[in-house]
Amino acid sequence: MKNIDLTIFEDYNIRRLYDEENEKWYFSVVDIVQVLIQQKDYQATRNYWKVLKNRLIKEGSQSVTKCNQLKLEATDGKKYLTDVADVETLLRLIQSVPSPKAEPVKLWLAKVGYERMQELADPEKSLNRARENWKKHGRSGEWIQRRMMGQETRNKLTDYWNQHEIKNGKEFAILTNIIHQEWAEVSVKNHKKLKGLETQNLRDHMTEAELIFTALAELSTRQIAESVEATGIKENKVAGKEGGGIAKKARMELEEKTGRKVVSGKNYLRGKKDVRKIGNAKKGIRPE
Repeated sequence: MKNIDLTIFEDYNIRRLYDEENEKWYFSVVDIVQVLIQQKDYQATRNYWKVLKNRLIKEGSQSVTKCNQLKLEATDGKKYLTDVADVETLLRLIQSVPSPKAEPVKLWLAKVGYERMQELADPEKSLNRARENWKKHGRSGEWIQRRMMGQETRNKLTDYWNQHEIKNGKEFAILTNIIHQEWAEVSVKNHKKLKGLETQNLRDHMTEAELIFTALAELSTRQIAESVEATGIKENKVAGKEGGGIAKKARMELEEKTGRKVVSGKNYLRGKKDVRKIGNAKKGIRPE
């Protein structure tokens, strides 16, 4: 049995899977390579790994032969076969990529490779680790509290979906987008684009207001779904639209009172400008 998870190194999301039978983490190779070469363009990173992989195969490298292919979710919400490797194999592969990030990544891998076993024994460790990561990335105490409360609300919604014939993966992504589109009047994909995000988690770059309205939309969706015992994708789409609509009304009322837009281009990427703020300034709209 494999559990899919995300972990963060600096501003990069690293996809990983935990194999409970073998008690091992398997990390996406291309995600690790992206960190090493500091390349924000995911397609360029894939091409780099493809060339490097072919060269290592010709050289008879055993590291490449130890890479497996497993299905991981991409930014479009779909799952594709992706090269993955355990910590030991990755440490060898890193030697083949000239990068000033090689040593920091090695130390990071050595640390996170054993997190799962610790967290299974003590779930509080995973919460504390998340708090520390957000603090390191400059999040305030209030923001962290909102983010964790929002995640709890999200977990309760996905628990409901799991119990009512919604398939994890594509159907989760469809329903999430319906809720988001309804309350924010922008899709998840376009909201990420607005913030200048690529592989990063949208929620990790939301403002406090965006987190609150996302949580309200998902809380409303779950309670509506529970009230009618919504089952399957069709019935839960209706609940998602209605739940998102409740948060939309609240958002519009707040925007009318304050003159500020809730949906924002603000992000926590280092050195990135607030795209939405610039665009709103041109239109005479006050940013959040």
